[in-house]
Amino acid sequence: MPPETGPQPPLHRQLEAEIRGRISSGRWRAGTSLPSEAALSSEFGVSRGTVRQALTALRDEGLLFGGRGRRPIVRSGAKSQPFSTFLSFTEWAHAQNLKPGQRTLEVARREASAEACCALGLPDGAQVVDILRLRLLDGEAAMLERSSFALDVGRLLFDFDAESGSVFEFLHERGISLDRAHHTIDAVAASTADAQILGIGTGAPLLRERRTTYDSAGRAVEYSDDRYLPTLTNFSIENRVGRSAPLVRQLPPRT
Repeated sequence: MPPETGPQPPLHRQLEAEIRGRISSGRWRAGTSLPSEAALSSEFGVSRGTVRQALTALRDEGLLFGGRGRRPIVRSGAKSQPFSTFLSFTEWAHAQNLKPGQRTLEVARREASAEACCALGLPDGAQVVDILRLRLLDGEAAMLERSSFALDVGRLLFDFDAESGSVFEFLHERGISLDRAHHTIDAVAASTADAQILGIGTGAPLLRERRTTYDSAGRAVEYSDDRYLPTLTNFSIENRVGRSAPLVRQLPPRT
């Protein structure tokens, strides 16, 4: 492990970061078996217990699979993120060592759609603030983001530079406590509007994530319909008996 120059994360976290780096760099590709616990322990100068902690965390994220006496295998050449960072596209992209970006197409106050009214518990005709952005990874179109915010929260976005990054980070800085979210993921065909913005053909397959976000008081404050290009982004779920299943956003290996 690298020499200490100040306060350091726990050894198992440092080892997790090193393994992620080797996978994201292509040194350990999808399908590769990792060295044995004994070999990793010797290479990094840590105990086998530390190695097991790191490997368990990476399995929980969906980055590795296998175990029970077998060497873990790299599931994908790209990293995935647990639910704790799933809300923020910007935070997730930074964790992949990718440059997030966006082009803001609209920020507007209007009557809520039927879907937004249902998700946010609003009466028909209620006003919301809608934001439409094209999200980018390393300059490439990756996702079309359509979000509707309850009016008292959405009003804050008129003071937000939507080209600057994370809406959720901005709201957090303004005292809006976003606590949890409910996600529904399915596949849809690109509409004409989707196709024009994403630069794809009408009817092309997209991964859709519909999200309702709640504040710490349990009130629904945001409804989002995000549409991802499956060639750049996908999702996975890792289950373990007796534990909840974290939802992770994942990049397919690039060829």
